[in-house]
Amino acid sequence: MYQPNIENLMPAIELSAMRAQGAGGQNVNKVSSAIHLRFDIRSAAIPEYVKQKLLSGADKRVTQDGILIIKAQSHRTQEMNKQDALTRLSLLLQEAGKLQKARRATKPTKSSQQKRVDSKVKSGRTKALRKKVDY
Repeated sequence: MYQPNIENLMPAIELSAMRAQGAGGQNVNKVSSAIHLRFDIRSAAIPEYVKQKLLSGADKRVTQDGILIIKAQSHRTQEMNKQDALTRLSLLLQEAGKLQKARRATKPTKSSQQKRVDSKVKSGRTKALRKKVDY
């Protein structure tokens, strides 16, 4: 499993502040508290399989240029929104870094095969009793 280190990823991260949307108070039109995080997947120092998973997914936050955009505006301060955006990026990279276990094909056991055949034979006998009786 991949554990991202945000400090190592900072060259591929671009943070910009902007005004948050929605209802607000006196500061809604003056303070830029929302954070727009842009993460360049292709130039980031992450494993190749994580890059491929992020780029091939159907995530609407990833542009065609390979840039992941996260907008954080749920908190009142810019610093908390910045921390929220970086945390969400870290969780997204962890999720993309999970490797699926390889599936191994298994054979049915002898007893399960025998039970299956026996049930088919029994079903066939029951159906045979439903036929018209020939005198």
